[in-house]
Amino acid sequence: MALKVYHGDPKGNDSAAVKAYDAGVREASLITYSIPFSITADLTADTGGGQGLAIGVLNLAIVIPQSQVFQGMKTKDLISWNTLIGGLAMHGRGVDALNLFIRMKNAGQKPDGITFLGILCACTHMGPVEDGLAYFQSMVHDNSIVPQIEHYGCMVDLLPRAGRLEQAMDFVSKMPMEPDVVIGAGLLGACRTHKNVELAEVALQRLIELEPKNPANYGKMWPG
Repeated sequence: MALKVYHGDPKGNDSAAVKAYDAGVREASLITYSIPFSITADLTADTGGGQGLAIGVLNLAIVIPQSQVFQGMKTKDLISWNTLIGGLAMHGRGVDALNLFIRMKNAGQKPDGITFLGILCACTHMGPVEDGLAYFQSMVHDNSIVPQIEHYGCMVDLLPRAGRLEQAMDFVSKMPMEPDVVIGAGLLGACRTHKNVELAEVALQRLIELEPKNPANYGKMWPG
């Protein structure tokens, strides 16, 4: 079994790290460090050992409180916090992920872009739009982290879930980079869900511009 970890830029502006982590978010697995999983693994060895077990626990969905994993770690570094926050978020335990984020800050650990990707993912699964917006703003203004396209993607996913399609479209229009196909398809899907024909036409045109050679895009306006 390949369980995945990524050691990214602690300043939170490592685009490769964020993209790698986002790949795990979107495919429900973490990023490439293979370890033999053992429920009796030595948690007290070091950060790497405890972290490895934490990843195994999260990916295998074995019910062990994350506090037990943390208590066994001699050192809780940024990678350890990010691994647990992201894993909890991906497995639908958004409340636990947000509570762990609070513990992280109280412990004096500064978050990075990967931390906030996990937090925004948690908000997306839970649906608290205002909380998601607040975390996004805090990432930028309080932590001086430059949002990557994956952060914007989480917000574009979150806003339509609350029916805020216009705000999602505005969010995309103000992105400092070109949206990708995932964001374009997500917007179109949200417009279909909410039966907003006008915005769906805009989203469809944008998706075709992003992926002009994909004939399937032309049949995505409404289900057949």
